[in-house]
Amino acid sequence: MQRVEGLVMRATGSWYEVLYGEKILSCRMRGKLRLRGVRSTNPIVVGDTVVCECGEDGEWIIVDIAPRRNYIIRRASNLSKESHIIAANIDRAMLVVTLIEPVTATEFVDRFLVTCEAYKVPATILLAKIDLLSEESIAEFHRIYEGAGYEVIDISATQGIGVERVKEMLAGKTTLLSGNSGVGKSTLIGAIDPTIEIRTGEISDSFHKGKHTTTFSTMYRTADGFIIDTPGVKGFGLIDIDDKELWHYFPEMISRAGECRFFNCTHTHEPHCAIIEAVKSEEIAYSRYESYLKILDEDDKYRK
Repeated sequence: MQRVEGLVMRATGSWYEVLYGEKILSCRMRGKLRLRGVRSTNPIVVGDTVVCECGEDGEWIIVDIAPRRNYIIRRASNLSKESHIIAANIDRAMLVVTLIEPVTATEFVDRFLVTCEAYKVPATILLAKIDLLSEESIAEFHRIYEGAGYEVIDISATQGIGVERVKEMLAGKTTLLSGNSGVGKSTLIGAIDPTIEIRTGEISDSFHKGKHTTTFSTMYRTADGFIIDTPGVKGFGLIDIDDKELWHYFPEMISRAGECRFFNCTHTHEPHCAIIEAVKSEEIAYSRYESYLKILDEDDKYRK
């Protein structure tokens, strides 16, 4: 019986494409792998290193999963207790954000970044379609997120702006590309490596939101590394993050929380709270603080 170790490049829930050397193996999952107490809806994900065995019938079966060094996870559905792991073993997450056609909600951005902080995945924001934006809106976005400690790269895949910078960051790395539908992830991947064929979709006129073009997460090999293209998502529910620790995942709060009067300050109502004062003085963007409060409120509903 042949036994090999490979990298999961595509996961549909029923079949998995596993890279072994220069070959792609089509594999099924051994049923008992689902019984390990994992609450995730998808026990095997893109980016996993797995052990595969080939049976006498020639069918490849995934029999084991190597420990993950990190992953990106979100709540499977509204108020669900199950999670959905988007991808694993990531060197960097790049979140593609658009301020027009469609508009990416700041709360979505902040939730994604909190998850990256919580699961130790370095994050970079790609501000896309900048050829459609005013200088003022670009500058304001940079002020908010660079002020929070994140690198923001301006890009326009159709104009070639920022593409070379993104290519440099991909070299030798496994990079997750995420964002809402319609923000241009697939177009960006095509600009990075024209040999990769990905179906791109138009913006839906009826809802002015992007149509889903990627159904399953897929990893693509480029000349310099790996890109994981993910399905466009509308919301990003957090899971397994304690309310008392939530502020730890907002870098701009971490740098100031030691100045609060109370060591157990929740940064919501206490007097002499350095975070609240920083929001008032606009050192911390109000939109970021508002996201913090909304996440706390959602967690209260989830526990009920």
